[in-house]
Amino acid sequence: MKGIQRGFTLIELMIVVAIIGILAAVALPAYQDYTIRAKMSEVVLAASACRTTITEVYQSGSGTAPTANNWGCESASASSKYVASVSTDDNGVVTVVATGFNNTAIDAQTIQLTPYKDATTTMATTMIGGASIFAWKCGPGASNPMPSKYLPGSCRG
Repeated sequence: MKGIQRGFTLIELMIVVAIIGILAAVALPAYQDYTIRAKMSEVVLAASACRTTITEVYQSGSGTAPTANNWGCESASASSKYVASVSTDDNGVVTVVATGFNNTAIDAQTIQLTPYKDATTTMATTMIGGASIFAWKCGPGASNPMPSKYLPGSCRG
């Protein structure tokens, strides 16, 4: 009679190693995208500082509209590790340029926050003074748009 077998055979160990390798091959790219989206939230946060300033100007402004990059919240220099610059246009659309990701698909790409009067109409400088901003919509910028797969969930649609 054979003795009682103890331990695992070489084939069983190879199967386990193969299963772990397949799981790692699937999980690693998903984890990398997740970490990029977590870092991207810092880029969106940089735009949110301008959101507050622009909302206040629209609600309590004197009627004279600030010009592009004169809303009081812009920054031409890096305000964080992942933000190259923050700029605004005449109507208060905030554009943030990403940097520091060491990824050519992300670095120098833009995210925009756009103020809306209602569900379909964007705010205009003629509305300053008592106008309420209905919503801010976040998305890829008009020039050098950020790929959607790297945007946080709140910024995808």
